[in-house]
Amino acid sequence: MILHSNGDCQFHSACFQSHFSAAPSLTSLPSLQSVTSLTSQNHQSLSNASTIHYHCLTTLKGHNSYVSALALAGKFLYVGSSDRAIRLWDCNPLTTQPEQDIINNSIVAVGKGAVKSLVVLADKLFSAHQDHKIRVWKINNQEHDHHQQKYTRLATLPTLGDRAFRLLMPKNHVQIRRHKTSTWVHHVDTVSALALASDATLLYSVSWDRTIKVWRTSDFKCLESIRNAHEDAINAVALSEDGHVYTGSADKKIKVWRKNTGEKKHSLVSTLEKHNSGINALALSSDGLVLYSGACDRSILVWEKDRNGNMELAGALRGHTKSILCIGVVSDLVLSGSADKSIRIWRGVDRNYSCLAILEGHKGPVKCLTAAIDEYYNDSHTAYLIYSGSLDCDIKIWQILVPPH
Repeated sequence: MILHSNGDCQFHSACFQSHFSAAPSLTSLPSLQSVTSLTSQNHQSLSNASTIHYHCLTTLKGHNSYVSALALAGKFLYVGSSDRAIRLWDCNPLTTQPEQDIINNSIVAVGKGAVKSLVVLADKLFSAHQDHKIRVWKINNQEHDHHQQKYTRLATLPTLGDRAFRLLMPKNHVQIRRHKTSTWVHHVDTVSALALASDATLLYSVSWDRTIKVWRTSDFKCLESIRNAHEDAINAVALSEDGHVYTGSADKKIKVWRKNTGEKKHSLVSTLEKHNSGINALALSSDGLVLYSGACDRSILVWEKDRNGNMELAGALRGHTKSILCIGVVSDLVLSGSADKSIRIWRGVDRNYSCLAILEGHKGPVKCLTAAIDEYYNDSHTAYLIYSGSLDCDIKIWQILVPPH
């Protein structure tokens, strides 16, 4: 693949003060100076990293509202936005000639609330919405031209059958406000994030209603609801292959949950407290031994699993000047998006992290990102494609070439 940069991807550093009413998490708070920095001795890493190459390959335009969720499925990129629409982009392989318009998009689904999270499982697409619902879409003809694909809504969670069954039994009702009750299978506020279990049999959802819910992906039945899991809105969830569930909240806490063998419900394992502001993002390393958390305090905290299986704070990654809004992991790289409009690429060895690149070009806070190895590139470097969505309504696709350690 030939590297090129569109004219609108200028590298700059500009201050951004957001007054976006629907996203209080954009408010930045003082950083965590009390936590040891894992990058304190690596400030020269950027200037010395002459073998690191990165470019904005293209900008996907056409969205008229802010981009809030991204999900990769093979050569397709699903995009959720605040206008309730889910769009599909066919963007792989990318063209090497910007004037050749082979990157197209189409609206494949429209819900009834802003899209907050997307998860793809085989021929199903799960979407979380601000109207308190999770929707399941059937993907047909995925291997053909995406303009010919048909998307049918399979279900809205909780399903009608699940709701009706619970409605008949008083013990299934919970108090949600002073004069209002609901069945426990309902989310009663924005569904903020989704995550699939490693075996794909379970879908986890978290919400601003402070609950965690577990859904069976085969029949969409709600199996469990953890009420008052946090003291404030839950913004993020991450699952490890060993069964641990991590949730991050506006209450400044990360909680670790697990369902032990033979038990029907999850129990609280531990609470990780070090952030001094609301937590917006969580991500696990590929082996599940390191947890990364991002918050309004502008810091990414690195938690490492000790010999007893407990997460212990190792230190912080610093460099962003505003709130951390999203974190991703691909191979041994950690990606972070921020309200400062930039994306940082980190790589660490033995608690010694370097910032390999700072990707600048978005005109608004970076709200979501995802990444994959670029299978079309063949060289001594490893090439990655990074997809970022922003409140500027654009999606940018970046390529970064990273040499071996």
